[in-house]
Amino acid sequence: MDKEKALREHLLELLEGKSAHIDLESALKDFPSDKINDKPDGLPHSAWQLLEHIRIAQWDILDFCRNPNYKEMKWPDDYWPNDGGSKKTWDLSLKQVLDDLQAMHDLVTNEFTDLFAKIPHGSGQTILREAMLVADHNAYHVGQIVFIKKMLES
Repeated sequence: MDKEKALREHLLELLEGKSAHIDLESALKDFPSDKINDKPDGLPHSAWQLLEHIRIAQWDILDFCRNPNYKEMKWPDDYWPNDGGSKKTWDLSLKQVLDDLQAMHDLVTNEFTDLFAKIPHGSGQTILREAMLVADHNAYHVGQIVFIKKMLES
């Protein structure tokens, strides 16, 4: 098997949440809408805040990968929501996360995407690094949301 093709397939597996991770859609689709703003004792964020953070950060990474006029956001202020969510905003946020995840998927599968080339307006980052960052970041926070859901069920 071609090494680059194998690498792309492994990246897609990681982005899709296969193997060691639960996929994003399965983990989040049945979260109880009346509990999205709840913060179990000792936890700093609600499921809504985590989902919105995933959406914002993933969009920012994708924008960085594709936009030569990318403008850096301010950490941490621009990456976390200031308000609570609703069933409608949860659904919209989840849809955007899935759409942007598909866009990253498309970037990785495009045979014209050089996974190893430095992003011209970056400081050494590559599409390979950014795709792994999306997968890692999403997995971390999806795990937190699954944990919150388990805590709220008990």
